[in-house]
Amino acid sequence: MTKGNINVSVENIFPLIKKFLYSDHEIFLRELISNATDATLKLKHLTNIGESKVEYGNPQIEVKVDKDAKKLHIIDQGLGMTADEVEKYINQVAFSGAEEFLDKYKDAAQDAGIIGHFGLGFYSAFMVADKVEIITKSHKDDPAAHWTCDGSPEYTLEEADKTDRGTEIILHIAEDSTEFLEDSRISELLLKYNKFMPVPIKFGTKTETLPKPEDAKEDDPAPTQEVENIINNPNPAWTKQPADLEEDDYKNFYRELYPMQFEEPLFNIHLNVDYPFNLTGILYFPKMSADMQIQKDKIQLYQNQVFVTDNVEGIVPEFLTMLRGVIDSPDIPLNVSRSYLQADGAVKKISSYITRKVADKLKSLFNNNREDFEAKWDDIKIVIEYGMLSEEKFFEKAEAFALYPTVDGNYYTYEELFNKIKAKQTDKDDKLVILYASDKDAQHSYIEAAKTKGYEVLLLDSPIVSHLIQKLETTKENISFARVDGDHIDNLIKKEDTAISKLSEDEKKSLDELLKEVVPSEKFMIQLEAMDSDASPFMITQPEFMRRMKEMQQTGGGGMFGMGNMPEMYNLVVNTNSELVGEILNTKTRKKQERLINQSLDLARLSQGLLKGEELTNFIKRSYDMIK
Repeated sequence: MTKGNINVSVENIFPLIKKFLYSDHEIFLRELISNATDATLKLKHLTNIGESKVEYGNPQIEVKVDKDAKKLHIIDQGLGMTADEVEKYINQVAFSGAEEFLDKYKDAAQDAGIIGHFGLGFYSAFMVADKVEIITKSHKDDPAAHWTCDGSPEYTLEEADKTDRGTEIILHIAEDSTEFLEDSRISELLLKYNKFMPVPIKFGTKTETLPKPEDAKEDDPAPTQEVENIINNPNPAWTKQPADLEEDDYKNFYRELYPMQFEEPLFNIHLNVDYPFNLTGILYFPKMSADMQIQKDKIQLYQNQVFVTDNVEGIVPEFLTMLRGVIDSPDIPLNVSRSYLQADGAVKKISSYITRKVADKLKSLFNNNREDFEAKWDDIKIVIEYGMLSEEKFFEKAEAFALYPTVDGNYYTYEELFNKIKAKQTDKDDKLVILYASDKDAQHSYIEAAKTKGYEVLLLDSPIVSHLIQKLETTKENISFARVDGDHIDNLIKKEDTAISKLSEDEKKSLDELLKEVVPSEKFMIQLEAMDSDASPFMITQPEFMRRMKEMQQTGGGGMFGMGNMPEMYNLVVNTNSELVGEILNTKTRKKQERLINQSLDLARLSQGLLKGEELTNFIKRSYDMIK
């Protein structure tokens, strides 16, 4: 038997591991199973190239809980270690530079990229165990070795009588970590981190129901048998070639990833690249709700089929974090707890690749089946519009598939829309005005007024539409967007021919003074306009700039300081050519004038959904009085 000191001169290395190195103690199991997987796959490689003469067979990793003895076992059938290799890999390599590590990282160990530099994955075992044993037999002919360490720098290494190849790690679970002796907790961790590991992982047994014998009676119970409980799928869909997968394979994998999700995904994107970095994965477009926050943290990041995190910000462009699925890359640099990304050029390249791949897929879906793409537009537009805002390259590519739906249910690309409306909706200053509505019902009268003129009205109702149209206006030449209720239609698209007012200048001045005395000035700016005589007498609009800035402020950024908290201000557009407006001006009694003005104002407010509470009650009472 050999006794020795681990190559570290600082006594408190183990408490430091426990306290600083890993923020999450549960990942010890992921680390140890990753090591067991590496040992198994390395053996497979050595047997394939003829460097190992053993039979590879069908190895698996087994996890066993011995609650009474307070032990947890992780057993593999991989390449194992000789006593010399234990000495080298466990006692020396793991702690080479430990003093440097302590000096450099004791104040900020959580932020440091330590695993790769110091080989400390195995030592995560000491977070939950006060004693760890390794019993290992190499695939070579050397005798088995038994290593023991109780968390101090001292260890023992002796020969063991193990005859089968592979390694068994035995953790003597510490008093403060007995949760890891519960089957349910271990099962939870295996499913979280190791669900798709490339080597089968056995954890206990499960009961399987067998078919009934032909001669069984109807009320006879079906026979059962105990079988090995293999908790993982070693060959998940993303590890296969797209050519080898059918549509049903993708759907089945989606259900495997999200067993509680009952809606089918709309479509998927299979990622597969091996240069200049290695990345595989499958992304799914689910049906999107208007609430962008709710959707995030559904993409799972793996490294060589080991789950790392579902916080993929930085790897996946932000607008795609609303998607679901899996990304697997060995080239993503992670810190010691594998929970956070480190800044790295490769990550930016990966992010750009994913953006390009998603844009190409959307373009091909649009080209191959436009009708289906249009049918799905409402469920995917949030992602596409957000991408157009946040990623310049995606914005450029989206020109080919981003859609602009109209209130009548027609869908246009930008180029199609431009060609459709340029003849009619170009104003006197040669600017193309694109009209849009955000609510077909609430803005119905304004939409109808525009359609009477032969104008197209888009339906743009996503929460980020104000940001998007701002982006389009600054990118495209000589265009502007105007919400259809932002002004009366002749002001939204000003042509050369303007209507002549029936009122004289003196009459207009008298009307303006009268209205200002009755209409609350803190809420409405009065605007006298000569319109068609059959247009609405009173119309409420909100200036495009003011409303858009408020909306942008409310959806984060883009607005002017404090704009989101400003009181609502509206324009009251009064049609000087309306018969009713003429009657208001010519009515002899002041009381009747006020009544007509208030009634007309309330009707205009009602059409915009602005009449509520006491004011609505008063309006209804006044209306009944007027028809008595």
